[in-house]
Amino acid sequence: MRFGLPVILLAVSAALIALQWYWGLIVTVPLLLIAVIDFFQDEHSLRRNYPLLARVRWIMEGLRPYLRAYIVESDLDGRPFNHDERALVYARAKGELDAHPFGTELDVYSEEYEWLAHSIAPNKDAQNDWRVHVGTSQCAHPYDAALLNISAMSFGALSANAIEALNKGAADGNFYHDTGEGGLSRYHKSHGGDLVWEVGSGYFGCRNKDGSFDRAKFAETASIEQVKMVEIKLSQGAKPGHGGLLPGGKVTEEIAEARGVEKGEDCLSPPGHSTFSTPIELVEWAADLREASGGKPVGIKLCVGKPHEVFAVMKAMLETGIRLDYIVVDGAEGGTGAAPVELSNRVGMPLREGLILVRNALVGTGLKDEIKLAASGKVHSGAGLATNMGLGADWCNAARSFMFSLGCVQSMKCHTDTCPTGIATQDPTRQRGLVVEDKAERVTRFQRQTLKALREMVVAMGLDNPWEIKPSHISERQNSAHSDTIDHIYRFLEPGQLLADASSTQYERYWNAASPQQFRGI
Repeated sequence: MRFGLPVILLAVSAALIALQWYWGLIVTVPLLLIAVIDFFQDEHSLRRNYPLLARVRWIMEGLRPYLRAYIVESDLDGRPFNHDERALVYARAKGELDAHPFGTELDVYSEEYEWLAHSIAPNKDAQNDWRVHVGTSQCAHPYDAALLNISAMSFGALSANAIEALNKGAADGNFYHDTGEGGLSRYHKSHGGDLVWEVGSGYFGCRNKDGSFDRAKFAETASIEQVKMVEIKLSQGAKPGHGGLLPGGKVTEEIAEARGVEKGEDCLSPPGHSTFSTPIELVEWAADLREASGGKPVGIKLCVGKPHEVFAVMKAMLETGIRLDYIVVDGAEGGTGAAPVELSNRVGMPLREGLILVRNALVGTGLKDEIKLAASGKVHSGAGLATNMGLGADWCNAARSFMFSLGCVQSMKCHTDTCPTGIATQDPTRQRGLVVEDKAERVTRFQRQTLKALREMVVAMGLDNPWEIKPSHISERQNSAHSDTIDHIYRFLEPGQLLADASSTQYERYWNAASPQQFRGI
């Protein structure tokens, strides 16, 4: 029954009587017009049946994420990052106290709890800074990377001010800044921070007009001194195997310049690469990129999907003698500006399983001593760094935690161009709120304090460096009455075990299905 309009009219009459007539008109006439529009429109049944009043639903729907985040959720409830995780990043970025009073809030008997084994004899003499040497003997210009760096985030997904702040923070803190697949923009170069140039399937910054790879353009950009390494993006955790499309309306002059496309034209990232179709062709292309760059390290980034494809790449390196310089494993829990919800929720291997699989592939084929391994996916703390390194990572990359250091409030508006903090938007009025110099200091401080926390954990464990952390030092609870060390939960291969006796491993069927001649298998 449609009682909405009479109720509105009675409310209008009462308001006109109660208030002075002109104030009543100012307040009620617009509301009356809205009610009339609602009553006669035919798109929304709620508004038609309950004019004006039904709009409260949409107001509450819009406010719901903020009400939950700031009023309803506990400190440990939020997703993808809870309040305590974000608060830790904010505190370290601002240089505030990051200690926690009165004991842990975590349920130490829940199935989600895990811990690192400390020593009765802590090693207070552990050094204060570590770097990881990236580059095989086939690499003329290896790079010494920090243990925590900025993961791939493109200009276009992030604002110019955000890119500048990240790069200045990386320059001041002596760590690297991954460009993301959107090309190397003028903002990446503005402060001189070390860069890892990510080359995706769209070949932005090194493409022909038809979208194919242009080796000459690649060589020109890769030769820039600021570019320290090249990363071939095979897939990312948030939307593996999907690609993407930046509509022409969002392709500004600056984005077009960075990507090597025409302003105002749709910008396509295909699901897969056109430069190779087999594992051997992939490693041969990587070798060609290394040569074209003047001998800089070249690696791949992927979210693990089918295990036999990882083993196929290992077999390709063994057969050709070509070595990748590094591999970055991205977890399915990784984030992006926007992704189809099915891919984000249900496609791709989580970081822990993916990292262990790639570690086992490298160790089992005898390649781990040559090829470095990095981890990316929800890294935000020293404990996360320590755990990943205990599972085989040589260093870690982080994206969203560095966004938090810039001031991100997890408003979940990355894909709408209405980011309230000026980070994930191209709106100049919103970008204005992000002051590059101030936020760059926070980026540097967060990275430094997180590595300090990693060192404190290494000291407490009685070790000399984080690469000494082993799976046996990490324990995970199975249920409230049972826990075990990670090496008893997951199987870790011995050096060369896949080559010597693949049947003794959990990967026998994947190893047998893997071929360096093709990615297709089982």
